[in-house]
Amino acid sequence: NFKAYLVGEPLINTNGDSEIQQSEATAFNGTISCYYMNISDLTGIENFTALTTLFCYENQLTSLDVSQNTALTTLFCDFNQLTSLDVSGATDLYFLQCQSNQLTSLDVRTNTALQYLYCYSNQLTSLDVRNGNNVNFAYFNATVNPNLSCISVDDSSWSTANWTNIDPQHYFSNNCSGTTDIKEHPKNKSLLKITDLLGREVNEKQNTLLFYIYNDGTVEKKIIIE
Repeated sequence: NFKAYLVGEPLINTNGDSEIQQSEATAFNGTISCYYMNISDLTGIENFTALTTLFCYENQLTSLDVSQNTALTTLFCDFNQLTSLDVSGATDLYFLQCQSNQLTSLDVRTNTALQYLYCYSNQLTSLDVRNGNNVNFAYFNATVNPNLSCISVDDSSWSTANWTNIDPQHYFSNNCSGTTDIKEHPKNKSLLKITDLLGREVNEKQNTLLFYIYNDGTVEKKIIIE
């Protein structure tokens, strides 16, 4: 299905034959719009190294690797069944919509131009947004990721104050996988609420993992053993 789309595009298939030559792929610097086409495999996309925009949403994709598409600025791959997404080489990526998939991890650290990130409605357990450009983000949404707790960001205090499209159990850290961001918090902080793993507000109880959310943006995970 993907090949049929490419062959049918005269701006891509410039010689009008039944194949896409390597030279045709590398020369193309426009937009590929292959959405709603029942595509399950985008093999060959890696040859479009000058591609700037890719619309492949509403298909049957389970994995997508655009690490070779170094000129890519816009990617809409939402409403697929993606379990893996590699955008590591797309350093010019500005706009990423990957919501409504089955992603368990997403790393956009190398996407230093990124300003729009839609990654809601996935199965994320790991989200790393430390791209050095968080303060220039125009939109960030990580809601409906019930298995996610910690989100790695450039500045946890800034993200806590500015990024509100998160689940109740989500919190920001400068390094979720390490301890380099440990710092002393003010002693006059006050408890805002206690939630369970699903983000539901609860009273303090024993033998259950709970999240204690404070007014300074910090979150403590506690298990009170009976």
